[in-house]
Amino acid sequence: MPDATGLELIAHELRDGNSEAILGTEYARDRAVLRVEPRHIQFVIKALMDKGYTFIPSVHGVDYYPEDEPRLGVLYEMMDMREVDRISVKVRVSSEDPRVPSIVDLFPGANWDEREVYDLFGVVFEGHPDMRRILMPEDFEGHPQRRDYPTGGEPVLFTYNEEKNYGKWQ
Repeated sequence: MPDATGLELIAHELRDGNSEAILGTEYARDRAVLRVEPRHIQFVIKALMDKGYTFIPSVHGVDYYPEDEPRLGVLYEMMDMREVDRISVKVRVSSEDPRVPSIVDLFPGANWDEREVYDLFGVVFEGHPDMRRILMPEDFEGHPQRRDYPTGGEPVLFTYNEEKNYGKWQ
């Protein structure tokens, strides 16, 4: 894991290649994070690949509700297996139009992860070869991992509420 100085050096190199790509850095609890403008995610991922971060073990979604917009996030965990080094890349998008370019052309294994983020959080990955639900039924409405998604389901039947819910069991 790059230390705070190493993270800033990486961010500086990426800004030299594209001045709009890096929005900032975060370094806390030995975790290095690059905050990236969503439309430049492919540039940043490709540049990090060239630096040796050639393995993405995880792409996952985050809902920062009740924070203000941009509320939804996508985190890309990247690893350099030779140096045993890890860096996270974070993009945040609005819940009104959650779109991020797909990285499947760079990392084919991200296919399933991007579909899962789409299914559970509603983030659309533009250019994805098969953007459809992966866990929920195709006719399912909503995205169940969003924090504003209603929780519920069938009420649990206990003796104190059985008459109110389903009628008294005989």
